[in-house]
Amino acid sequence: MGSFKRLFFNLAGLCALWFCLWGTPAQAQSCAPATSQGTAPAGWQTYCWLDFATYNDATARSGAGQNFSFTLSDGSVLSLNLRATSTAATAATATAAPSWTGAAVGNSAFLGIPGRPILYMNNNGSTVNFTISSILITPPPGAPVVTAYAFVAADAESTDGAEQIVFGTNGGGWIELDRVNPITGNQYPTSAGIGTNTFTTTGGGQTGNVGGFIVGTNSPTQVTARMTGSGLQGMMFAVRFASIRLTKQITGARIDAADQFTFRIAATSSGSVLATGTTTGTSNGPFTAAAVSLASGIPLTLTEVMAGGSVSALTQYSNRLTCTNSSASSTPLPNNLATSSYNFGALQFGDTVQCTFTNAAFPHLRLRKVLPASGRRFSSDQFTVRINQGATVVSSATTTGATNVVSGGDTGLVQLVAGTSYSLNEVMSGPGSLTQYTATLACTNGTNGITTVFPTAVPGNITPVLGDVITCTITNTQRAANATLLVTKTSAVLSDGVSVSNPKSVPGARIRYTITVQNTGNLGVDANSIIIADPFPPNFTLDASTPMTMNVGTSGLSAFNQGTMVTYSSQVSGGAPYTAPLGTGYNAALTGLRFQPTGTMAAASAAGPSSFSFSFTGQVD
Repeated sequence: MGSFKRLFFNLAGLCALWFCLWGTPAQAQSCAPATSQGTAPAGWQTYCWLDFATYNDATARSGAGQNFSFTLSDGSVLSLNLRATSTAATAATATAAPSWTGAAVGNSAFLGIPGRPILYMNNNGSTVNFTISSILITPPPGAPVVTAYAFVAADAESTDGAEQIVFGTNGGGWIELDRVNPITGNQYPTSAGIGTNTFTTTGGGQTGNVGGFIVGTNSPTQVTARMTGSGLQGMMFAVRFASIRLTKQITGARIDAADQFTFRIAATSSGSVLATGTTTGTSNGPFTAAAVSLASGIPLTLTEVMAGGSVSALTQYSNRLTCTNSSASSTPLPNNLATSSYNFGALQFGDTVQCTFTNAAFPHLRLRKVLPASGRRFSSDQFTVRINQGATVVSSATTTGATNVVSGGDTGLVQLVAGTSYSLNEVMSGPGSLTQYTATLACTNGTNGITTVFPTAVPGNITPVLGDVITCTITNTQRAANATLLVTKTSAVLSDGVSVSNPKSVPGARIRYTITVQNTGNLGVDANSIIIADPFPPNFTLDASTPMTMNVGTSGLSAFNQGTMVTYSSQVSGGAPYTAPLGTGYNAALTGLRFQPTGTMAAASAAGPSSFSFSFTGQVD
């Protein structure tokens, strides 16, 4: 290796006699993936790097070597014997990554590997040999016996200049799994032996920063490794049977900004969580995956839950799981499956599975009321805003307050059905009339890239889609001072000669029409200016012998006088001139009437509109 690499002197190799004679019990260790990708390839989380923190060079260089027992990420146990020899007095030391400032692993890629995964040469320019034998993987309870696995070896420093690393195996031929980018430039050492039992990577005279190779061999019981350094060298090892990565993608907006999701890979039988991840911030992802490098075929369960601090429930989101496999195995894969918990079963050897939980908020809509500074027409005016689906009111909210102060009148976020049309409207709550206001409707969507069409008038229709989190506001602006008359006409069947309790509008039935007039404005109506012209329907004959009536109500108009206030038409149209005589009985000659009350109709008040009504009776022809 180049002259810039550090020299390393190991005093620990000069062990005390009492320790050297103690024996070689198995040293319990574990494995772990890197915590950050850097420039590593996409499968960076699938390598569970063996932690050699308990490596003892003197023990490893003894005739019996050093026994290790690693608890792997899926609960399996990897046992092996490691024996070291060296052309120098000592062989290696277990070192944290990165082993050197110019090494690719730990600096540019595979960042944050825990423990001390690198077996690092002690002596500059020496040759160190490792024999890793008696490799055995014992699966966790309930998992099948491990008959296939991949043992992984990697250059953990920089092979440049006259340096060389050689990996041997009694298992399957070496496979290049990944390459690790150099921290700068694009130099790599040469390599040879892919597909054979001996893989060699050799420096090509380069100096400075070079990349490295990650290779794997299937189901070996013994692996050998030799590193020859012009400076110092290092190597690291991992084991895997298959790998699975689980990530999260959010479509549209969160219902609440505090909503976060935790996604997990767990052992089905024990429930032990093997890997987990949690979303952060407000982005849609994808988020850093939870990844497991498996050493056995244990059944797995993939789940997601709402993270602590979330406001919404998981049931308020659509949950879909899709998995792909870069291996052409027969492992069943879910595709856009509606679930938040999936029993994956056992992976097959060589599977490299990528799964994504995709969440989209079921459509949520909030409808609220706002009044500008001009406020209410009358202090008693209150409004009920409504979200309707057909004739059904899905949600409503009624205001309180006075002037322009609005309390209530906010439905909050209401969960709706995607692809269903809803109508947004408002009605008065108690006295008052919407005719005294000009209403506008404005909507916003928490989803990036709005596609849902929003109404701008009241009432308005909206058809939300998955991911929509919509807020709509109805703003009512008070109209200028006015007198506004609302006229309605209703009918009531008095008798039909058949049913006393429930008479019908059939030929011969007696019917009473009532015309009601309301002034919803805050100004009175000009004196003697109200004229009601009412052409009769073609199947109606006026009963001239039954007196007409007027309920003056709160109108302030003069008392009713049929003789002076009502005139009649015999025109085909039922209109002017109104000169026909009233006559008596059922007078078929009459086709319409005109009613002209006298006096000044009062303005509306906080108690409600002023009003009066006028009624007359006839027969259904």
